[in-house]
Amino acid sequence: MTARITSGDVLAVIPAFNEAEALPELLNELKAWAEGKEGSIRCVVVDDGSTDATATIAREQGVVVLELPFNLGVGGAVRAGLHYAVEHQAERVVVLDADGQHDPADIDALLAALDDGADMAIGSRFAEGAGGYEMGSTRRRAQRLLNLLVRRATGFAATDATSGFRAFDHTVIGYLADRYPVEYLADTVEVIVLVRGAGHKVVEVPVGMRRRQAGTPSKGSFGLFFNYCRLLVGVAGAAFVGRSRPAHT
Repeated sequence: MTARITSGDVLAVIPAFNEAEALPELLNELKAWAEGKEGSIRCVVVDDGSTDATATIAREQGVVVLELPFNLGVGGAVRAGLHYAVEHQAERVVVLDADGQHDPADIDALLAALDDGADMAIGSRFAEGAGGYEMGSTRRRAQRLLNLLVRRATGFAATDATSGFRAFDHTVIGYLADRYPVEYLADTVEVIVLVRGAGHKVVEVPVGMRRRQAGTPSKGSFGLFFNYCRLLVGVAGAAFVGRSRPAHT
């Protein structure tokens, strides 16, 4: 998993904030996933202002590390990773969490969706055929409302609009590098609105979701509630004004 990206390689962008415990196992799994495949996977860990040994551990594993000067959140980290992808002419990017919840084995399904003509593929925990994922009733209702608003705004029938496990082809990589939302939740939901609004094809594929391997979530309940309300206002505006409906589906 070296820095050089060649044709056929996939670039894995891994936002990481204090994930020194979980990161080594994820990187090992990514190496195992790439064995025997045509092309390879190149990883860039975006250290989002960590105060632990996240950056050191990633370098010891031989991957590229982008160190942000302070914590920007997942959206800011992904944007930095997309800039790296553009600079190194990556044709495909997979974004996955550093905490081990996303199973690298599901990358195959995301890339297959791109092969079939999608510009962005989302790994859905709730699509038919997914492994099953338990979520509290309040969070599930909140997510269903976001799914509904995304459908109203874009025509895309999302089942898991907040999933951060995604793959992008080269056209979407370039489009999002300077537009990727940095606010929490917007980094998943508003991305769908942006990409669909630009006329790109978005699909979902069923994936499993594992328990966090180590560490603790970085966003508290108050921050989650605040960003959820902010996002509702933005996406609801797009839904009912219709400004983000794509020219074609």
